[in-house]
Amino acid sequence: MASLAEKRKADAEERSVEPEARPEELRLLEALLFASTEPLDQATLAKRMPDGVDIKVALAQLQADYASRGVNLVRIANKWTFRTAGDLSWLMTRESTETRRLSRAAIEMLAIIAYHQPVTRAEIEDIRGVITSKGTLDVLLETGWIRPRGRRKTPGRPLTFGTTEAFLSQFSLEALGDLPGLEELKGTGLLDSRLPSGFGVPTPSDDPALRDDEDPLEIGDLELALAPAVEPETGGEG
Repeated sequence: MASLAEKRKADAEERSVEPEARPEELRLLEALLFASTEPLDQATLAKRMPDGVDIKVALAQLQADYASRGVNLVRIANKWTFRTAGDLSWLMTRESTETRRLSRAAIEMLAIIAYHQPVTRAEIEDIRGVITSKGTLDVLLETGWIRPRGRRKTPGRPLTFGTTEAFLSQFSLEALGDLPGLEELKGTGLLDSRLPSGFGVPTPSDDPALRDDEDPLEIGDLELALAPAVEPETGGEG
């Protein structure tokens, strides 16, 4: 049986063993990501790494290192950031600011913009089947989840709208293509399983490049988008 002195010596030796040193590039990535106030893209991180570092491999390794921790390394809108682990988000509930819930009309409009962008206000109204309140559009613009993209090359040159990186961040989406498709929406009960023949859900795309039928924005277009409504709301919007 080991003596007390031998046990103490063994304990001391165990405590003296230094932890395995982590690769320098992982330590650098940690420091950059923790210090940044906003997500960073791969190119920005690569510029700060030593020569010869494979940034994709380093990010994948760091993501794996943090997979089971209280914070996870996640990619949102092709940018990297640390976020509280999903199963621990309830811990932040008391610290979060209570925000006003979106109306049903705003949620419908946000969904239409996300799936159909670039889309004009008239096109949103055509899909919903009701006249859209200017105030509802303003609420979504003020959240920062949507933005004016350009102007449609049609009479009146109406503004086109699309989603933003803030939208992806809010809903923890790496890319807009991660939005649920038709079968997923049916499975969650958000769509009636008995849909009309030929009904489909468009494949969303948030490509920032203007389409052939869009002109660039002009000075003052954002202010115009947030201008007070000049027409009353009609159509029984919910």
